[in-house]
Amino acid sequence: MSDELTASKQSTLQFLPVNLFGSVMGISGLALAWRWSHELFGTYALIGELIGALAVIIFIVLSISYIMKLFKYPQKVIEEFKNPILGNFFGTIAIAILLLSSVIAPYSKALSEIVWVTGTILTIVLAFIIVHRLMNQKQEILHATPAWLIPGVGTLDIAVAGGTMPFPWSEEINLFGFAVGGILALVFFVLIFSRLMHHDPMPEKLTPSLMVLIAPFGVGFLAYTNIIKDVDMFASILFYFGLFLGIVLFGKVFKRRLPFGTSWWAVSFPMAAVVIAAFKYAAHVNTWPLKAIAAISLLVLTIVLAVIFVRTLIYLFKGELLKA
Repeated sequence: MSDELTASKQSTLQFLPVNLFGSVMGISGLALAWRWSHELFGTYALIGELIGALAVIIFIVLSISYIMKLFKYPQKVIEEFKNPILGNFFGTIAIAILLLSSVIAPYSKALSEIVWVTGTILTIVLAFIIVHRLMNQKQEILHATPAWLIPGVGTLDIAVAGGTMPFPWSEEINLFGFAVGGILALVFFVLIFSRLMHHDPMPEKLTPSLMVLIAPFGVGFLAYTNIIKDVDMFASILFYFGLFLGIVLFGKVFKRRLPFGTSWWAVSFPMAAVVIAAFKYAAHVNTWPLKAIAAISLLVLTIVLAVIFVRTLIYLFKGELLKA
């Protein structure tokens, strides 16, 4: 019986999807959003800290599990990485590490800095590999999905998490990350938008990834304002377009008929980034309409992630999450 259970665990481990690391991104973003809520509205600080602790725990569990998959089923990992769509989700690992550096910063500056440097190196390396692959292999237009934005635009998160780093070279690294992520966002966004307008719709299981389209604007706002240490007209444009696009896509993504799967975690961090941007912008403008937008968006984000989290656990215990 014990041998059968062990064999079953090993067989399901090979189907552990890398895009589950998107859950760490989303939950980390939710934790940071609740920290902003504490500063702006005086909500309980413990809420954000507990959510942040959950993000750390999930990352540790997923990291151990995926490393086991790498050693036991290396060919499965290689196939996943080479996939023209799924391979982009390896960027979620690096982005998750960057965001966790912000989550743990209040507790250990030294550890936060180590985690940020690790995430920065990994993000740049992955961005180089993915972009190099895109430019050196013929790409099918139907493969131009929002997932393309993840590895390249992930470099924007270097500045999002690195705005307070004390290193003398961190400012230049933040600028580098913003430059790479910003230009790639512009190029890929146009390509993906054109594909969505002029070609067949994406498969239903990839529909939640449409929310990734708002990431360059929410994340771009946070990265840009961290670099210039202010909120100017360009930052306002990034925020408002991200908010507008998020509202447009919300109705396309959240439909009952869409099947549930790990791809739903793709909605989490893009939404969280816009919510955090809403809080930062509301704190700058200091008017009740912007504060209301921040509060409502945080409530929506919390409900959405709570539902996705519970459904993920249900699918896991039913044995439907880790299967071919």
